[in-house]
Order: sequence, then C-alpha cells, then structure tokens
Amino acid sequence: MTDFRKAAIQYAHENQQRFLDDLKEFVSIPSISTEPEHKGDLQRAAEWVANRLRALGVEDVQLFPTAGYPVVYGNYMKAGPAAKTVLVYGHYDVQPVDPLELWQSGPFDPQVRGDNLYARGASDMKGQAMATFAAIEAVKCNGGLPVNLKFLIEGDEEVGSPGLGEFIASHKDLLACDLAANPDTGMLAEDFPTITYALRGLAYFEVRIYGPSHDLHSGLFGGVVHNPAQVLCELVAAMHDAQGRVTLPGFYDKVRSLDQEERQELSRLPATEAFYLEQTGASALWGEVGYTPVERIGARPTLEVNGLLSGFTGEGSKTVLPAWAMAKISCRLVPDQDHQEVYEQLKKFVEMHAPKTIRYEVLNLVGSPASISDRRSGGVQAMVKALETVWGKRPAFRREGGSVPVVGEFQTHLGIETVNFGFSLPGDNAHSPNEKLHLPTWYRGIDALIHFFYNLAE
Repeated sequence: MTDFRKAAIQYAHENQQRFLDDLKEFVSIPSISTEPEHKGDLQRAAEWVANRLRALGVEDVQLFPTAGYPVVYGNYMKAGPAAKTVLVYGHYDVQPVDPLELWQSGPFDPQVRGDNLYARGASDMKGQAMATFAAIEAVKCNGGLPVNLKFLIEGDEEVGSPGLGEFIASHKDLLACDLAANPDTGMLAEDFPTITYALRGLAYFEVRIYGPSHDLHSGLFGGVVHNPAQVLCELVAAMHDAQGRVTLPGFYDKVRSLDQEERQELSRLPATEAFYLEQTGASALWGEVGYTPVERIGARPTLEVNGLLSGFTGEGSKTVLPAWAMAKISCRLVPDQDHQEVYEQLKKFVEMHAPKTIRYEVLNLVGSPASISDRRSGGVQAMVKALETVWGKRPAFRREGGSVPVVGEFQTHLGIETVNFGFSLPGDNAHSPNEKLHLPTWYRGIDALIHFFYNLAE
C-alpha cells in the first residue's frame, strides 16, 4: 500500500464522525419525488448536493433542468488526459414514508441506535452517495485524485428516471468517460462483499376493466352483469401457469439462458431458501420451477401484481357490483427483453383472454432496460481487489433483482460499462418504515472506495 493510500485511509478514519454528521444533514431533507408537495425539498436536496460537490473542489457544478427534477453535474479533471475518467452516478430522491405510524423515530429526524443510522434515504441511496463523496475527499486531500471524475446525480430515480435517458443522449460530450461508478446496489451480508454485475429492467402497467356505467346493487344485478372485479381476478390468475412461468405470448423469446459457469458463481451467494424466508417472513417460497431462489431473483424475468382496486373496500358491508376494476402490474426484465415489446405482449394476452362482456384498457406507465456488465472488465476488477483488501475475502458476483434505469442508459447512449456496488444490507428496510444504514459496513465501504480509485489508476 502506497503512503498516499495509507494517508487517505487514516484521513477517512479520523473524519468518520464528520462524514456521519454530513449524512445526517443530507437525510434530513424530505426529498420524496413521488409526492408533488415535496417539490421544494427536491430542489433543496439538489442544491445540497451541488454545494457538497463544490466543497470537494469539483468544478463546473450545474443544475440541469429536466422533465422532472434537476440533474446535478460537475467535473474534476485534474488527473490529466492520460488518466481514466469515471462518471459517478447517484440520486438524491427518496421513497415515501407511509405507513408513518410504524416508524420508531421520525423518517427525516436521523437517529443513531446501536450500530445503525435510522432515516429515510440512509440506505437508499443518500448513504451510498455520501460514502463515495467521503472517499473522494480522503483521496483528494492526500496526494490528489489519480483519476478524473464527472458527476451525474439525479432526482427522479424513485419514479423510474423518466427524463434521464433523454438528458444523457443530449449531453453525450459533457458526460463522455471511460466507465461509470454506481453505488446504488448493496451487499448480501455485512461480512460478504458483493458486486452486482446485472440489473433487471422494468415494465409497469395498469390494466383497467370496465363493466356497467355505474356501481350496481349486487342483489338486483348479480348474475346478470359480468363483474369487472371477477374478470380482472381471472385475467391476473391466468398470467402464470402451474410451473410459475409467465404466460404472456412471447415473454421468454429473448431471455438469455444461464450457462454453468455463471450458475456456479451465483451459487456462492448465501441467498438460500432459508435466507429468503427469514428476510420476508413468508411461510414458503414460490417461483419458476427449475431455478434456485437467487437465479429467480436476478436472472429470470417476473410479472407481479403491485396493487388491486375495485368496488367497496371500507369497513362493514356494502353489496355492490363495481363498475370497474384496476390492477397495477410490473414486470422485471432481464437482458435482451424490451419493455415496449412486453407491453405489446400484455395487450395481446388481454385481447386473447378478456370476455366480450367488458371493455378494457392496458396503460403503459414506465419502462427501463435491463443491463449486464463484463465481470472481467478493468473497472470491475479494480472493485474486486478493493473489496478483497478491506474484507479479506473475494467478493461474490450477483444479479440484482431490482432496477437502476441509468445503467442501461449509460450502455445505450455512452457505450460504457458500469461498476455497480454499494454497502446497504438486505435488512436495511429500504422502501419500508425504519430504513437504516449499518455504520460499520458504511465505514468499511468508504475504505474500499479509496482503494478502488487507486486501483483504477494502476
């Protein structure tokens, strides 16, 4: 380890409390992108990030308007033209906090209890962004950065980044780089370093079923008028077969098969059936026959019902035959699947199965591509070495079940690979009440990022 590395690691250790104080300030901003009443908070969070970058010495810091919330951009290009240029990605928006009554402390009143910091955004992903900023500061203040940096920090990730692809496509020269660093993933356990090399894409829809012109008395009209809620339930039930496979026509036509080497690598992950039962509280697992739980989570596409709405749902009884019914449906997609094609497949499925007694609509709400990175690329190997140095063991590779739309956009528009990493844990309650960040893992993550930036230069 060079003297500069040692000095940077020592600097990070000496400044842990200040880094934590900065994170507390960041997570206290209620930057909920799904709720319009927080528009001012999103602007405040964007400006907070911009000021943090300026404090790091980042130049040309700008807030670019988009169809949603601003993109924060900046660059630090002092390593010279021969050095690699890394595009650092992040997002400053967070999920809603409901149900509020389940929080043990205020979601935007950060509290340290034991080894954890509790606050909305602590894990997803303000904590991950701050770990990256802290590592950059430590390296910069101890001999200087050996790589060039650009920053793209957005405010619409939690609503699917609808305008980000257009922004990247129209700013290719500004964002030109050798690789991207995305700290928006995580680890499977605090003692199990992990690199995510594949992310599923997303296709999100509404299926609406219409029957009579208004709600009817079920005693007077039940058995004569086809109930839209019943039709919807039957349609949804038919979207999977007995083997757990999705039945949309052509759904699996472009899905890549897993080779033996990749299945062996995935089998190293401690994501057994018992792990998922413990994490979920489910009584038993379910899924596509022929695949392990970890393969189903990251390497196979899915279709899920995210919400159902129809008729009377209040307390007590009301004998109503509803006029309409609606289902929110999402599909997680794997590389080579296209969300527009899945939309057409869903429309074809409904057309094939819907009875003539109702009318229907299939609405296409959000779509983003899946992505997969080369596990042998220089950037990924630099992170492998960094994690191994800090944790003392070779990290595992995994496919992430969730979606980070920007990774596919970087591949499409900039032609670059992304190193996906992060130091959040499965029990961090991301998107749920009592979201938290495990601070010992976070501090080790800062150390790993310091090594990562030096490894890239070597």
